[in-house]
Amino acid sequence: MIGSEKLDIKIFTLDTGRLFQETYDVLDQTQKKYDVSIHAFFPQTSAVEKLITEKGPNSFYDSVENRKECCRIRKIEPLKRALQGATVWITGVRAEQSENRGAMKLVEWDEPHQVIKYNPLLSWTEKEVMAFIEANKIPVNTLHKKGYPSIGCAPCTRAIMPGEDLRAGRWWWESSSKECGLHEHRVVNSK
Repeated sequence: MIGSEKLDIKIFTLDTGRLFQETYDVLDQTQKKYDVSIHAFFPQTSAVEKLITEKGPNSFYDSVENRKECCRIRKIEPLKRALQGATVWITGVRAEQSENRGAMKLVEWDEPHQVIKYNPLLSWTEKEVMAFIEANKIPVNTLHKKGYPSIGCAPCTRAIMPGEDLRAGRWWWESSSKECGLHEHRVVNSK
């Protein structure tokens, strides 16, 4: 909607350095279709170098603590930089994606980032999202058609089996809350 209406709103993405090629493909398609700039925020090089030097490239498989450390370096810290100076953060989260997201509100005050967090798709169902995508010919990650309802970093994401929870393919080797910290429900009352 932002791109098709040419709204003067900064669009950003977090590039963890471990994304699927299909994610880069849809990013490229989106930029071309809507003739928009999408600002990429990468993790700090020194933090990634230190993590890999000290713990190896796949330490996130060893413990939830290590996985959260990797997410903090590759996602949380870049998000903080992306949101610097912002007053509103518009997300694409939907309530049906996880129990945590079901507790979110349409508009919230995100205390850690000191921004208003607006979740315009919060009440949308997957069926409604797919109908909107189809009607508006929006580029979509081809992994969705291959059984990936939730897509993150390549080593941390797998396709799900029929009947599995939508987030079962994320951090599939652990039984955590299936959140990286970007959308943990840590907000206070709406302002």
